[in-house]
Amino acid sequence: MTIDLLIVGGGINGAAIAREAALNGRSVLLVERGDLAGATSSKSTKLIHGGLRYLEYYDFGLVREALVERRRLLKAAPHLIHPLTFVLPHEHAVRPWWMVRAGLLLYDLLAGRGGLPRSRGLGAQDAAYRAPLKGDGRGFVYSDAWVDDARLVVLNARDAADNGAEIATRTALVSATRGEESWRVTLGDGRTLDCGAIVNAAGPWVNEVSALLGVKSRSGARLIKGSHIIVPRLFDGDHAYILQQPDRRIVFAIPYEGAYTLIGTTDIAVKQPEDARIEPEEIAYLVECANRHFKHQIAATDVVSSYSGVRSLYDDGASESRQVTRDYVLELDGNGAPLLSVFGGKITTARHLAEDAMEKLGEWLEFSVSPVTRGRIFPGGGIGRFDDYLAQVIARWPFLGSARADRMARAYGAMLEAMLGDATDAAALGEDFGGGLTAREVDWLAEREWAVSADDILWRRTKLGLGGAVDAERLTTYLAARPPRPQ
Repeated sequence: MTIDLLIVGGGINGAAIAREAALNGRSVLLVERGDLAGATSSKSTKLIHGGLRYLEYYDFGLVREALVERRRLLKAAPHLIHPLTFVLPHEHAVRPWWMVRAGLLLYDLLAGRGGLPRSRGLGAQDAAYRAPLKGDGRGFVYSDAWVDDARLVVLNARDAADNGAEIATRTALVSATRGEESWRVTLGDGRTLDCGAIVNAAGPWVNEVSALLGVKSRSGARLIKGSHIIVPRLFDGDHAYILQQPDRRIVFAIPYEGAYTLIGTTDIAVKQPEDARIEPEEIAYLVECANRHFKHQIAATDVVSSYSGVRSLYDDGASESRQVTRDYVLELDGNGAPLLSVFGGKITTARHLAEDAMEKLGEWLEFSVSPVTRGRIFPGGGIGRFDDYLAQVIARWPFLGSARADRMARAYGAMLEAMLGDATDAAALGEDFGGGLTAREVDWLAEREWAVSADDILWRRTKLGLGGAVDAERLTTYLAARPPRPQ
């Protein structure tokens, strides 16, 4: 078997490159030794944003690129991505008022027209925004966007697969031999094949994969751990807060899954990807941050869940973790069959990264590429205004109930027609595992979204693991009894 492109890594970058390559007519195989978005790409702060704080480090190009991508993504996946209002309480001791206001005006300018509402100061009409906060009520309001990070990865993979790519989860790259024209690779499922090029999109494991391929990278990966805590909801409303810390870092507090607030992130240098676990000191840091800004006080014992992800950033020599660039670097090694290694990047700019990756590979391998995803809708994204679509879902399948209808409309968008089309009552959805999860949805996730385990479904595809309402043991038994089906 011979293919054009082998992609190693099923995070956001690997899945986005697979999508871009498949839509450019390339034969693609993506291998991921675990689950899609099984590591860093499901451990983010769940934001599509330009990176307001990057302006402080003069990363104007990155901010502009990210804001352009924010606008595209809001149109491409209105079920997964929605605008989010942020309140930024003023902390003069950290940054003077004029500096923050100037930064927000520049942020608006870089975003251009036709995007989200412009920034402004907190006013008399913002009592609900100020109510949960300590302090004098001064501050700012601006907009970015929320994303279901793991589902965005899956939809990139789904679009790639629908256009000819093979997505092989639970499949490791075992070995590779480099020739002048192609690579001969052996995979964990026993296959041996030839490929014209390899993309190393292994994230925190980028150096490990380079070593397996026998290539010494010219660039360096700097591993930075970001941790988050989840606590019972700290404030009412659908808005979020961006909190300035005395160490000049910022921390987000975001409404999460209805009953909770997500607080993060930290920035701590680590030595290996396996260090992706939250430490007591990080919990204390995030709790103390919340208590500094909010009237409602919390303790470490209020933390109902937490997670940590290790980001593989390009090592630009910055002295502090928070100063390391979030821009990406694509390193093409052409000493024989090409290897493209991905360093850095963020969820917001993954589509742009994929476009750049295909341009580099196209130039080297002498095939033509075009920017095929700039205006492309993601699977399920053709719904128009989300609120209108949700009303249609509730009217069409009233037995779902409002909470489950909202969750499923956000997760699957227009794909609900294919999943639920003939269902006339709750019984038609099959076995109920609790929390609104039924066999009909589980079968869809296994057959169309590469879900294999209960964790794949509860923590990445649906987020239903947080409430603890799903019978995970019964779900595991059901999944084990299902016959394997082709993806």
